[in-house]
Amino acid sequence: MNLYHKTDHFLTHWLAQRGIVFLRLSIGFIFIWFGGLKFFPGASPAEELALSAISVLTFDLIPESPALFLLAGFEVLIGAGLIFGRYMRIILLMLIIQMIGTMSPVLLFPEIVFNSPPFLLTIEGQYILKNVIVISSAMVIGATVRGGGLTASSDSEPDLSEQDSD
Repeated sequence: MNLYHKTDHFLTHWLAQRGIVFLRLSIGFIFIWFGGLKFFPGASPAEELALSAISVLTFDLIPESPALFLLAGFEVLIGAGLIFGRYMRIILLMLIIQMIGTMSPVLLFPEIVFNSPPFLLTIEGQYILKNVIVISSAMVIGATVRGGGLTASSDSEPDLSEQDSD
């Protein structure tokens, strides 16, 4: 086995053993950072949009200041849960609930999300749409809560002769 194959084999196995943990830590860090900003009025670039969505989704039953504080705490708790890897089913359920709220402006406020629907996003729309990655990450993490994980494939090389050559 030459150096390339040994290195490839080592890296593939290393990534398979650690990839989910890195994914959990990175998404957790993002939740703590973005959620933590919401504890300080005016610090989060998403504050106004989040408050508008909360107002509509709760039928104005929760005043702005407590709503922002509750959202901040909810996001920081999700982040901490992801980082510590504890109570993952509950944490992932919380994440999905939070993502529904985060994605809701696409339907509630399309004029804020799109310059020209459905393709030209505003900066707010881009901020929202990047959460598709968070949702996908949560799905991958969720697939491991019962002990699943990534595995390195067999040591065989892929058959490149079957791929198109264009």
